[in-house]
Amino acid sequence: MLSAGGIELLPPSPVFLAFVAAGLALNIVPGADMTFVIASAARGGRRDGVTAALGIGAGTLVHVLAAVVGLSAILAASQTAFTIIKWIGAAYLAWVAISLLRAGRAIETEAGPRRSGLQLLKAAALVNILNPKVALFFLAFLPQFVDPNARVPALQILCLGIWFDFVGTIVNVLVAIVAAGMAQRLRHVSWLGRAARYVAATAMGALALRLAFTERR
Repeated sequence: MLSAGGIELLPPSPVFLAFVAAGLALNIVPGADMTFVIASAARGGRRDGVTAALGIGAGTLVHVLAAVVGLSAILAASQTAFTIIKWIGAAYLAWVAISLLRAGRAIETEAGPRRSGLQLLKAAALVNILNPKVALFFLAFLPQFVDPNARVPALQILCLGIWFDFVGTIVNVLVAIVAAGMAQRLRHVSWLGRAARYVAATAMGALALRLAFTERR
């Protein structure tokens, strides 16, 4: 068990290993975050894909910190707060889908304006931050692995959340590298580029609808 100054930072080893396994399984399941990373890598190459992955990681860290200080409890307790954030998130995902479709020839010919690294980082972070389900996930998931006898449970929640975010970021970076490599090899096949863009836009649109009609549980 990792500790500092007599304060346990992680739960006992068997519990932590169970958390590692569960966290890895959850991180490799495709969702809005991974879809955005893949679309960014396919459009702008490895740099954009990795930047998007880092942006998703930054957004996840916001949720982790919110869970630590208890802000996520507001979403769990307030239907109004959950609904507002839910619709903002759904609208943003829908906007991302529309942006992919409107890009058209600009994406294929790379003639359109390319977002800066900072712009892409912010966009990726918003995809994650504006999903209230992520906040509720951390609020429900992390405490299950916290040692009930820990002197400072919040520190264990923080450490577990940072570990989960770190692994998730690594997974998304690897996905970005693979997606960028595949897009580069197939870039000369024009119809495939259009198909990939439509698939990504459709996936984003579907995720927006799913988020819009999801219920607080």
